[in-house]
Amino acid sequence: MEIRLPGQKTRKEQNTLDIRVDHDKHLVTIGPDSGLQVEPLNRGIGRYMLAQAVLWAQRRWSHYRVEGGALANKDALNEDTRLRRDHVLRTHGIDIEYADAQHLKGRYVETQVGQLKGGWNTDKLQRIDIIDAASMLQAAEQKLQEKEAQLRERDERVAKFRREDSGLRFTITCLVAFAVFQAGLLIWIATHR
Repeated sequence: MEIRLPGQKTRKEQNTLDIRVDHDKHLVTIGPDSGLQVEPLNRGIGRYMLAQAVLWAQRRWSHYRVEGGALANKDALNEDTRLRRDHVLRTHGIDIEYADAQHLKGRYVETQVGQLKGGWNTDKLQRIDIIDAASMLQAAEQKLQEKEAQLRERDERVAKFRREDSGLRFTITCLVAFAVFQAGLLIWIATHR
C-alpha cells in the first residue's frame, strides 16, 4: 500500500507498507524491512495503513501468524517517539518486548493474524467518497468566495475612510493656515496704529 498526498513530496520509502506472505510457513510479514516511515507525522496515516493491512490480511489469512521482528533503534532514542510507536503497535494487538532496561532493543512478538485489531483515529483520517469530496470542495470554494467578497467590501470601506480622512486633513490644514494668517494680520494691525 502506498499513500501519496497532493502537494506533498516524499521519498519512495515513505508512506509505503508492504505485506509479504509465506504460504509454506503460514507466515505474514507486515511493513517494509526498514520500518514504516510516515510523512507528515502525527496525522494518523501510519495507524490507517496498519489498520488497512490488518483488515486485508484477516480477510485472507486469519489463521496465519504475523512474523515477529526487531523494532528500529532510532525510534527508541526519543522517549515520546518510542511511547507513541509502542502505543500504536499495542492498539493493533501487537505485543512488544524489550531486551534491556533502557528500552533500546525492542522487538514485536509473533502473533496470530486473527488476533490483530484493525482500527484508526477517524477524527484525523477518514475515507471519503468522490461525491462527498466534491461536495466538500464545492462548499469550501463557496466559503472562499464569500470571504473574498467580505474582504473586498472591507477594503472598499477602508479606502472610503482614507479618502474622507485626507479630505478632513486638507480642511484642517486650510483652517490652521487661515487662523495663522488672521493672527498675523491682527498683530500687524495692532502694531501699525
